[in-house]
Amino acid sequence: MTDASSAPLDAVSFDDDGLVPAIVQDADTDQVLMMAYMTAETLQETLDTGRMVYWSRSRQERWVKGQTSGHTQAVEEVRLDCDGDTLLFKVRQTGGACHTGYRSCFYRRATEGTLQADGDRVFDPDAVYDDA
Repeated sequence: MTDASSAPLDAVSFDDDGLVPAIVQDADTDQVLMMAYMTAETLQETLDTGRMVYWSRSRQERWVKGQTSGHTQAVEEVRLDCDGDTLLFKVRQTGGACHTGYRSCFYRRATEGTLQADGDRVFDPDAVYDDA
């Protein structure tokens, strides 16, 4: 991982709920894998450990990517947008990023008024994981 631990946390603009969107991209291919939210605490933990940690809005709890599934994300690079209100992480993805079994959560392509699956599943979508 690049020296993300020295990234100034005070440069990040969290919303009124204390969250900031995090876009996650494959470090080698630049494929967008997912988007999730982080708190100051989960961002700091991510920077300290080099492993992606998010805030689950639905469960209202900290979420370590891959803790139960093994589908982990190792941080390679961290970027902030010009306003500091969105983060971009480049990661080394192990397994799939999406709980549906696809490598990316953005596997559906909108074409001619329909949604078409675009990509292959990388794990069994019938397996139940809390965090894919």
